[in-house]
Amino acid sequence: MKKTDTLKEITAKKRERLASAKLAVPEEQLKSAIAGLAPARPFLEAISKPKSIALIAELKRNSPSAGRLRADLDPPALAAQYQEAGVQAISVLTEEDFFGGSLADLAAVKNSVVVPVLRKDFILEPYQILESRAAGADAVLLISDILTKDQLAEFITLSDILGMDCLVEAHDEKELKKLLSLKVAPPEAAVAPGAPVPSAKAKKRKQIDFALGINNRDLHTLEVDPRTTEKLYPLVPKDRTVVVESGIKTYQDVLFLKILGANAVLVGESILKEGDVKTAIQELMGW
Repeated sequence: MKKTDTLKEITAKKRERLASAKLAVPEEQLKSAIAGLAPARPFLEAISKPKSIALIAELKRNSPSAGRLRADLDPPALAAQYQEAGVQAISVLTEEDFFGGSLADLAAVKNSVVVPVLRKDFILEPYQILESRAAGADAVLLISDILTKDQLAEFITLSDILGMDCLVEAHDEKELKKLLSLKVAPPEAAVAPGAPVPSAKAKKRKQIDFALGINNRDLHTLEVDPRTTEKLYPLVPKDRTVVVESGIKTYQDVLFLKILGANAVLVGESILKEGDVKTAIQELMGW
């Protein structure tokens, strides 16, 4: 029996959704919406505090691996609880068919908190970068497995022009090496509508900084192997911002990653399954 390739299924469905989205909301409409927005919140800065490990708490209804996670999910209310618990950023899963999310969830969360909000989805085209910003995202997730090096550079550049940060994830050594070799020069063009005016420090950048994600989950099979981080982390230069994703369930897991040197963890399922998310977060992080 042929094994299901979940990532392939999700991206195929996403391409169908994209075709409909472009007809419903043209790019020019997105650009007009972006022009009226306040500057994005600094995601990279929020998750890169020295001598500490940050929490990016995820908000999602379903998971292909775990099924329904929270029947009573109220995105803005839950995001407010996350913020009260002290999280440094919030990740909103906006994929519709497999995770039950939407850009409306992201917009509602953004309006209910002051911490940076990450759009987590399966981004395949520049159009999705524009719709992310128009919905209020401060940062976007990019998956190296489904994007070429040129696409990654293009999407990181466009995000930067719009004032957003990027979290770019790898699952294996080949993907990580692709990211480590990726040097994206800052755009020389004028700042796009809705983007913050670059500071003198930003103007001196030699390349655009982005967070490196190490995902312990194989998106094709959905299997989780915490040893993925142990294998990949030593290959990452010390000056890079690293976020570890998937399979983080206990304070001991977080403590191990903090000692290892990771800057942040992205956690969803182990928080969402608990009735009292504030207590769950505090126990997970040792706060």
